[in-house]
Amino acid sequence: MPTRLVHLVVDAADPAGLARFWSAALGWEVALDEPDETAIAPPGFSYPSPAAVPLMFVPVADPKVVKNRVHLDLATQSDAGQRALVARLLELGARPVDIGQGDVPWAVLADPEGNEFCVLEPRPVYADTGPVAAIVVDSFDPASLAGFWQLAGGFVRAGNRADLVALRSPSGSGPYLELLPSGDPRTVKNRLHLDVAPLTGEDRPAAVNALLHAGATLADIGQGQVTWAVLADPEGNEFCVLSPR
Repeated sequence: MPTRLVHLVVDAADPAGLARFWSAALGWEVALDEPDETAIAPPGFSYPSPAAVPLMFVPVADPKVVKNRVHLDLATQSDAGQRALVARLLELGARPVDIGQGDVPWAVLADPEGNEFCVLEPRPVYADTGPVAAIVVDSFDPASLAGFWQLAGGFVRAGNRADLVALRSPSGSGPYLELLPSGDPRTVKNRLHLDVAPLTGEDRPAAVNALLHAGATLADIGQGQVTWAVLADPEGNEFCVLSPR
């Protein structure tokens, strides 16, 4: 039963404030502003579409305590563009962070709530992604986890990289989902997680069952009675299965 990636959800102490930062950072618009969630998407975006992955910000009281296992990589098209974007992000409230990256050609920053992200140097592979080059997930075994996310996210393999496994929509549009090797232990609930949904006309319980058979597990993060299903992938990363759309 097919599902596809429809959102990236970000836990936030101040969802509206963090949405304002990211809408300015990406040049996106606030598409939804409710007490329990704020969403941003590109201007004119037709939801849902593989052309972009909207960001959803939800209120969470728990503070950020460790480096996130999921982060965004932002694309640039020139060295001057990378410098200008970093400068603009710092003016918006980002700050440089050291996560042990050493001497690298990309910039590692954190947003106003401490969520790490990277501003990449120009790379031809990201020339057509829009401002978000990739959603990057730390993984103990990227090659193994890739098969699960091909099913859950509706992705296909996208080229060969020695340092990671890259997936992308079959349409060849929008950001990549990249599984990055990492030996860091997972100790807390991820502050960023993926939402997937069946296509219109498909059955959500059947989709949930298909994902459970593929290696997902049911997850309880204190969600209570909700209209979506909360699961974890084979490495414990939480994600939600929404209603068909």
